[in-house]
Amino acid sequence: MERIMKSMEDKYLLSSLKMVEDVFAKSDSPEEGKAVRKLVEEIRAKKYYISGLELIMLNEDDEIIGYAMFSRFHIEGRYENELLILTPVAVKTELQRQHISKDILEYGFEKAREMGFKAIIVEGNPKNYSSRGFQPSYKFGLEAGPNIKLPHPDCLMVKELEEGALDHMNGLIDYSFYDALREG
Repeated sequence: MERIMKSMEDKYLLSSLKMVEDVFAKSDSPEEGKAVRKLVEEIRAKKYYISGLELIMLNEDDEIIGYAMFSRFHIEGRYENELLILTPVAVKTELQRQHISKDILEYGFEKAREMGFKAIIVEGNPKNYSSRGFQPSYKFGLEAGPNIKLPHPDCLMVKELEEGALDHMNGLIDYSFYDALREG
């Protein structure tokens, strides 16, 4: 199967939303699917959006089979030119476990490095991200703020794109500038 990786283009904006919503609806619930779709729409509308880091993988029929969005992130008003958040990542349900997310993430890490970003934050299952070089954020002085409810502290992770990039970063991670990420 031929796979093409690229940054988002206008013609894929709606189909990517549908694919992301479908993946999360099937893996979690229809409500989660709608919430993740709302998050993508909100990130696209905010100043932290970077179109070159909204990534898709297409099959030979020009259908989206993989998706990852990296956007600027700040901690207590700092680091927004160095730090990204990775959310969401989605692979078409029937194609999962075929290295699609691995390939799209590695592509994203390289593009982010080329753009001068130094580190990436992600929240998720450590089993899914540790093999990509992510480590628990608290080990670097980046702690979940009081409004972030994690199943385990290891679920908030960070990856350096440049060695030593996290040496000067610290603070409480807070999602409050995204309505869709706020705990209700």
